[in-house]
Amino acid sequence: MIRFIGAGTRPGAQNRVLATAWTLPNIVTIVRFLGVPLFVWFVVRQEYGPAVGTLVILGSTDWIDGYLARRFDQVSTVGKWLDPVADRTALIVVAVTFVVNGIAPAWLVWLIVVPDVILILNMLILFRGPNHLPVSNIGKIRTALLLVGLPLLLLHRVPGYEQSWIFLSAHALLILGCVGHLLAFYGYFTAAHRQYRRQKRRQGRIDGTAG
Repeated sequence: MIRFIGAGTRPGAQNRVLATAWTLPNIVTIVRFLGVPLFVWFVVRQEYGPAVGTLVILGSTDWIDGYLARRFDQVSTVGKWLDPVADRTALIVVAVTFVVNGIAPAWLVWLIVVPDVILILNMLILFRGPNHLPVSNIGKIRTALLLVGLPLLLLHRVPGYEQSWIFLSAHALLILGCVGHLLAFYGYFTAAHRQYRRQKRRQGRIDGTAG
């Protein structure tokens, strides 16, 4: 899995950040947004086969947009915050959909949603608004585990795929993903406070110089 993190990076590529929002990676990310309500519609109608296919596509776009951004040097300011928002939105909506429809236990929602809510409140208190931190490797691995475990759990509902190993594998991946989610939460929480302290020290030096 580690080999896929940072895939597409070209040796010697410039670390430029584009100002435009209209890049190929961002279009892929928007497709991920649009695929979420389609997935919910399939699950509500108990059309689990198409729902699994949609979820697999949603999960693959999370890797594809990052690959395209690095491969074609299309990292953008918008993409830096749009991609994490798309990840969080997709995971939360999918987890809630699973629990509401009796596909997954309630702990899945609590372990995913509660840390994210705490992070949002933390950002609002410290920075009076969103302050997007770089995505950590643990966060990327966490997302990958969840986006593999969730389709497997849904696949167990598809006729002909009721094997116990699929069910057990799905739960194992989801448990590991939730552990990764808590570790990523701790990393982002502490990183936000470090950034806040740096900004306060920098502001203090500026105020001292001005005085």
